[in-house]
Amino acid sequence: MTSPARIPRISFTALVLAAVAALLSALLGPSAAQAAPGESRPVYSYDHAIRESVWVDTGLDGDADGRTDRVAADIVRPAEPAQQGRRIPVIMDASPYYSCCGRGNESQKKTYDDRGRPAGFPLFYDNYFVPRGYATVLVDLAGTNRSDGCVDVGGPSDIRSARAVVDWLAGRGRAYTARTGGRPVAAGWSNGRTGMIGKSWDATIANGVAATGVSGLKTIVPISGISSWYDYYFSQGAPLYDSGPDSLAGLVESPQTGTHCAAVQRALAAGAPRSGDWTPLWTARDYVRDAGRVRASVFLVHGMQDLNVRTRHAGQWWDALARHGVERKIWLSRTGHVDPFDYRRGAWVTTLHHWFDHYLMGYDNGIERAPGADVERAPGHWSTDARWPAPGTATTVLRPRAGSAPGVGVLGTAKAPRGTTETFTDDPRHGEADWAARAGQPTADKAGFSTGALRRPLRLSGSGTVTLTATPSTSTAHLSAVLVDLGPATIRDYTADGEGITTLDRRTCWGLGTPADTGCFKETAADTKKVAYTVFSRGWADLGTYADARKGRPLTPGKPYTITLHLAASDHVVPAGHRLALLVGGTDAGLIDPPASRPALTLDLSRTSAALPLTGGAPAFARATAGAPRPPSDNAPPDGLAPPHAPSRLPAGG
Repeated sequence: MTSPARIPRISFTALVLAAVAALLSALLGPSAAQAAPGESRPVYSYDHAIRESVWVDTGLDGDADGRTDRVAADIVRPAEPAQQGRRIPVIMDASPYYSCCGRGNESQKKTYDDRGRPAGFPLFYDNYFVPRGYATVLVDLAGTNRSDGCVDVGGPSDIRSARAVVDWLAGRGRAYTARTGGRPVAAGWSNGRTGMIGKSWDATIANGVAATGVSGLKTIVPISGISSWYDYYFSQGAPLYDSGPDSLAGLVESPQTGTHCAAVQRALAAGAPRSGDWTPLWTARDYVRDAGRVRASVFLVHGMQDLNVRTRHAGQWWDALARHGVERKIWLSRTGHVDPFDYRRGAWVTTLHHWFDHYLMGYDNGIERAPGADVERAPGHWSTDARWPAPGTATTVLRPRAGSAPGVGVLGTAKAPRGTTETFTDDPRHGEADWAARAGQPTADKAGFSTGALRRPLRLSGSGTVTLTATPSTSTAHLSAVLVDLGPATIRDYTADGEGITTLDRRTCWGLGTPADTGCFKETAADTKKVAYTVFSRGWADLGTYADARKGRPLTPGKPYTITLHLAASDHVVPAGHRLALLVGGTDAGLIDPPASRPALTLDLSRTSAALPLTGGAPAFARATAGAPRPPSDNAPPDGLAPPHAPSRLPAGG
């Protein structure tokens, strides 16, 4: 029994205030009643949530069947807010993968009960957020799963598929209870505030919808998303894959599309020639050009070793958003094409919860004032910055000079004498792993330039460029430039099947569940390897685009051409004792396709330079390299990762 002395005394005023708080909680629900705690709480039933499907009219007739296309939107939402007369916000993931390929590390697909109602949703969003007062809406893009229309790979149909649902949720669109016929249905339970999230193609759709400036889309969380579809298939004219968007459409379209979508696929093939030239098809799929229309906040997440949706997409999207003052936050991991749920699970769920609470429910939880950038420095070890690129970062021009052996030179600030050259021959069997493993050795397939061992750490934060003046021996040539940290480290094995993670057998649960949707997922761990070098940024180009990045042209053998390669965004610290290297080669095997010929390329070093984003700028480079010994000539190749294999032609990651 509790002694009388331990019973707290409660004043009459306190009792009245408690009663008022209870009444407000009943009338207003958690959004208002929980303002003091600063976050939404799991106060609603997941087991008894409303599960329903609607078909939203896109206004398009992509499959040319004489009817406007309807896209399926499957919904899970708590029942109690509607009973209380309250409207709630939406977390939405629009995807082509809900039936063909699955989502997440376990390739989950949508499931339905015997009445056709949604039973199981992939990922944890419904399990975690529905009990906290959110609706979760999963949309089948046009031409996939239970939707009408045709897949047009990031074009007007893809984007309209998702935007039409955002409009419907805001009270501006039309939806029905069936794919054909049915009765009209309104989203009277929605407060019109939507946040879009997704990985890869799903993230791409979030970028594209945000770039339309649609009202009601309050935030997007693109994970490893494409920002311009041209840059998914080409890098400055150099082909990244041996197929185009027509093949991709065929992989994800529903079988029932039959011959209805053959014309769309033919248009995709015709509009995306393998020459690498820019066409109107690519303009319609370039979201970067419309970054000024974005009204939503952006929480961008990307793996810096993503060789599927490569990090140029993140860098150019981020920079464009910055130019237009879009409110934003970024996470950069050391993984490949991996969801943060599978490399930083606890912190991810907490951060995402606070992000959605602020932008969709209006909680003043300070997330918008928190550090704007989280960067993984080593497997599982993260640093934060107020913004990204890191404060104090400045573009610094470094230049290559010849060394004591052919093809093994020095990287510094001094310009090479006029007439200094290095020559290599494109060998499509070799790539960045081969070049980096022999960075200090003369080899026929690359030219390498490095600093001496650094006296202080040197950080590169952001996107850089490499300008090359090269003379080819044939009429076609591809060029690759990579930045390498030469020194021992333990890194995520991003070239392995898990791209930096390994999946374990044990499960943990994230939210509430039902037998059909448990909310429990396999845990993961970092898949690491000890290496003697790390490639951390890359850029590729067809030399034929020297005069116009959007159109290639034949080269004249023996004539010099100047071209600037755009390096992928990164954030990397080269530690003291390591060396920073710039390696230049032809075909980067496994990552770009080779040209029609095997040219020898002669670099004019006096007209070659790298403009790199160094934190601290030129003074930081001077301090880091002051008194550094000349780079050695290595005799044996150091250990590294396996060479990158040809990345997936499906931006899925499921």
